[in-house]
Amino acid sequence: MENGIVIRTTGSHYSVRTKTGDVFECRIKGNFRIRDIKSTNPIAVGDRVEFIPPSTTSEGLIVKISDRENTLVRRSTKLSKRSHIIAANVDEAFLIATIASPRTSTGFIDRFLVSTFAYNIPTKIIFNKVDIYDENMQEDLLHLCDIYKSIGYECLCVSAKRGDNIEELRLRLKGKTSLLAGHSGVGKSALINVLDNSFQLKEGEISTSHLKGKHTTTFAQMFSLSFGGNIIDTPGIKEFGMFDFKKEEVALYFPEMKKRLEYCQYYNCTHTHEPNCAIKKAVEEGEIPLERYQSYISIINGEELKIEKWEDR
Repeated sequence: MENGIVIRTTGSHYSVRTKTGDVFECRIKGNFRIRDIKSTNPIAVGDRVEFIPPSTTSEGLIVKISDRENTLVRRSTKLSKRSHIIAANVDEAFLIATIASPRTSTGFIDRFLVSTFAYNIPTKIIFNKVDIYDENMQEDLLHLCDIYKSIGYECLCVSAKRGDNIEELRLRLKGKTSLLAGHSGVGKSALINVLDNSFQLKEGEISTSHLKGKHTTTFAQMFSLSFGGNIIDTPGIKEFGMFDFKKEEVALYFPEMKKRLEYCQYYNCTHTHEPNCAIKKAVEEGEIPLERYQSYISIINGEELKIEKWEDR
């Protein structure tokens, strides 16, 4: 029996890396289940597992998964009543966003931040492709940075093409296991290639007709960085469906709302129609950005993002 960490998942097959750096291709036992998790993928990148190395067969056999420190989960796109585990046991998440080619909506950003906040995963926002932004886009970028910095999220503006702030990003990744997520086309693979030139990941193109990204990463995979740490590259996320969130709890995952909840007149205030609501007052006075409040309303109403205008099909 050996211990290892899952570094790649492709359907029912898993690549497991040991402490010595050896990688074994494995499958799971036919009756393997994870307690209390109704997910489409029972094992995710980042899981720590016990496995029987291959001997008479070409594949090893995963027999046990260690308790997870955390997971990032979203609703399965095809099975709405089940979840999909994006990754497990991460130290932090980096949401890669772009102002154009393609544009990342605030609704998508906020759903991602709500989920990572709920699952206790520290998150930073990386705005990529600053080399292509015109004056109006630069104003949009500054506006979004002001919004999220005021809430407490660190924002870093980078260019994989030009090299802006790449060294700063390396410092934030060093020595940690970090998840990179975002729409297709925002430049995750390009960033990984420029962060560590030992990687040669395929980089996607942008459709000239729709200005949307084309998928290049088709499965989650963990890479060891030459300067220390691990990075998990994930397939482009078309939508971020909220999974197993109770309507009355959503405000707890908006930091700027959470600190004001005790000032609402009613303990079960939904922050929509009730009198003497501290949240609505803060929105009216400009202390909570309207965009964030609109994201909150869409989430508690169970509305899906109209993603067609934002990214690829």
